[in-house]
Amino acid sequence: MNGSGLKPNTTAIKITALSVFFFLASLSLPHVQQATARILIDELGREMAVPDNLKRVVSLAPSITEVIFALGREDLLKGVTQFSDYPPAARKLPRVGSYVHLDLEKIVSLEPDLCIGIKDGNPISVVRKLEHLGIPVYAVDPRDLNAVLETILQLGRLLDAEEKANAIVSDMRNRMERVKSLVSTSPQKPRVFFQIGVSPIVSAGNQTYINELIVMAGGKNLAAGPVPYPRFSREQVLGLSPDVLIITSMARGASFERVKQQWSKWPSLPAVSNNRILLMDSNLCDRPTPRLIDALERLAEAIHPDLFRKKP
Repeated sequence: MNGSGLKPNTTAIKITALSVFFFLASLSLPHVQQATARILIDELGREMAVPDNLKRVVSLAPSITEVIFALGREDLLKGVTQFSDYPPAARKLPRVGSYVHLDLEKIVSLEPDLCIGIKDGNPISVVRKLEHLGIPVYAVDPRDLNAVLETILQLGRLLDAEEKANAIVSDMRNRMERVKSLVSTSPQKPRVFFQIGVSPIVSAGNQTYINELIVMAGGKNLAAGPVPYPRFSREQVLGLSPDVLIITSMARGASFERVKQQWSKWPSLPAVSNNRILLMDSNLCDRPTPRLIDALERLAEAIHPDLFRKKP
């Protein structure tokens, strides 16, 4: 009995206490656990719960940022990595470190429903910490052009942009087929040396997008081999005697022109004597995004200029 002569309603007290407990617990749970979730399997075969109605996404690689913009879902992006520089609007978004040195504290502060990462580069230790905090990390692993197409389709489904993803992939496939059809009419496979960077001279071997693009563009990659990114001396490149020389670097402007001028001192080099030196933005060739097809078309035009002059 209490002072009013009434027994306390113990059932009501228990229900109230439980309600308060679950409310306080929900405040400490990550955002993703408070939403209706769907179970998905990412490209690494990992199962995870992802909110049905995504609101806040953090991109963990520049290529992922590009694809999200291409899909028209930049409204979801709340954070990107350091070198996410395309399209220009991506530069205005908060940075979460580089894709190989992610800032865990910054990512968590952005309260993402989902992070989208890439197997080749993102540190697994940070991914595991994010997942331990209840933030799912959907990983992609595009190893070649066909895998890039599939990744775009997967992200389209993930971000509720399937129609746009299908349109992008259809356009990419059509352009790929056009290039392959044109270069198949030529019996020649010009010898191509693809120079990455300025010093040291690095090229691209097998198991790289660059090798695949050169072959698809109707050329012979002079650096083909088991080493993905072999190094060469200037004398070795001269000895290979490339018909086409592609120079690409993260450096811009004067650096490009300086390298071209250095090679121009060797008029015996077929690429120099035939004026077949092409300067190309490195981001076109080494990011698994729709822009790989832009790189393919530019390479094909450089390797087989006569074919493309006939069909503007």
